Amino acid sequence: MPTQKRDYYEVLGLSRNASEGDIKKAYRKLAVKYHPDKNPGNVEAEEKFKEATEAYEVLTNPQKRQKYDQFGHQAFAPGGGGGGFGGGGFEGIDLEEALRTFMGAFGGGGGGGARGGSIFDDFFGGGASARGGGRQAANRGNDLRFDLEIDFEEGVFGSQRDLTFNVMDECKDCKGSGAQSGSKRETCPQCKGTGQSISSNGFFHVRQTCRACGGAGEVVRNPCHTCRGAGRVKARRTITLKIPAGVETGSRLRVAGKGENGVRGGPPGDLYVVLHVREHELFKRRDEDIFVQVPVPYPVAALGGEIEVPTIHGYAKLKIPAATESGKVFRLRGRGLKGVGSFGNGDQHVVVMVETPERLDHKQRKVLQEFARLLDDNNHPEAARLKNRAKQFYRRRDTLQASK
Repeated sequence: MPTQKRDYYEVLGLSRNASEGDIKKAYRKLAVKYHPDKNPGNVEAEEKFKEATEAYEVLTNPQKRQKYDQFGHQAFAPGGGGGGFGGGGFEGIDLEEALRTFMGAFGGGGGGGARGGSIFDDFFGGGASARGGGRQAANRGNDLRFDLEIDFEEGVFGSQRDLTFNVMDECKDCKGSGAQSGSKRETCPQCKGTGQSISSNGFFHVRQTCRACGGAGEVVRNPCHTCRGAGRVKARRTITLKIPAGVETGSRLRVAGKGENGVRGGPPGDLYVVLHVREHELFKRRDEDIFVQVPVPYPVAALGGEIEVPTIHGYAKLKIPAATESGKVFRLRGRGLKGVGSFGNGDQHVVVMVETPERLDHKQRKVLQEFARLLDDNNHPEAARLKNRAKQFYRRRDTLQASK
C-alpha cells in the first residue's frame, strides 16, 4: 500500500498563509540540511530532500499553489481537480531526478518531453497525435534541474563555475536516427505511419497508440548498436555557468538549450540551475541588507570613540557614542549588496557587542578595582532601576503575607 504524501506546508513547517519569502527561507534551511552532498548514502535524507524540493516547486508557483490549496495532492493526479498534467507531481522519481527534476511534471510541463504512453495515450491515442490524425511530431527535450551550492562571496559578487552532469544527448553514431549506418527508419507496417491503432467492439471504436512503433509512425529494422534504436544516449556534459552578483538561495538560472536532446529532431530542453548559498561566519544576509556583530572595547563603549567595521566592500569608520550598550544596532547606509534586479545597494547593520577585557595583569586589575570603587548608582542607572523594582515587589509581597 503506497505511503500517503505529507501536506506540503507541513513538509516545510509553515502555515497555509506563508509568504513566498517564508517558503524560500524554510526550503533553504531544509535543502542545506538534507542535501545529498552532506548526507552521502543516507536514504532518509535523500527522501526528505526530494520531499522538500517537491513542496517548494509547487508552493512557489502561484498557479500550482492555488490549485493545491483548493484540491490538495489530488490537484496533480491524473483526472484530479487541478487539471492533472500541468501540475507539480513528483511521484516515483529517483535522486538524480530530484536534483535535476523536470521544470514541470509529466514530461517537462508543457515542454513536450520524451515521455509518453500514459493512460490517456492508451485510451485517446496520444493526445495531440490523435487530434492531428497522424504520427507523433518531433518532441522538445526535457528541461533539467541542477542544484548548485556556492559560497557566500559568490552569491554577493558573482562567479563562474564549470558544471558537469548526466544528460540524454543525440547519438553521434546514428545522428539521432536510431538506425545503423546505411539504413534508415521505415514507415510502421502496422499503423501505416499514423502512429495509432483502432479497435472496434460493437458500437465502440477505441483509438490507441500503436504498440509496434510507440506512436512514432516509424520503426527501425536495423537499430544502431550504440543507442539500440533510441537515437539518444546517456552522456556527460560540461558547461560554463556565469553566476550573476546578488543571487541568493532559491535563485534559478536558466541556460537555454542545455537540457536533454529532443526526440525525432525536436529542439533541446533548457537547464535550470537552482542555487544554494552557504552561510558565512561573519556576514549574514537578509534580502539586500548585511548584518554583522562587532566587538567593542569596554572603554570605547563607556567613553565613546571610533572603530573600524568590516563590510563586504571593505572597512568603514563607525562612531560609537558614549554609554553604548551591548546589542545596540547602527546602520551604514549603502554598505549592503545589490540584489538581482534591484536598483541600489542595501544597508549594513552593525550589532555592537561590548567586550569585557580578559587576562588582566596586576596593574590593570588594581586600576580597575579603583575605578569600580569610584562608581555609584548614578553610573549604572539600569542596575538602579532593577533594584528599585525589586524593592517594590518585595514590599508588596510582605504586605500581602502580613494581611493573611
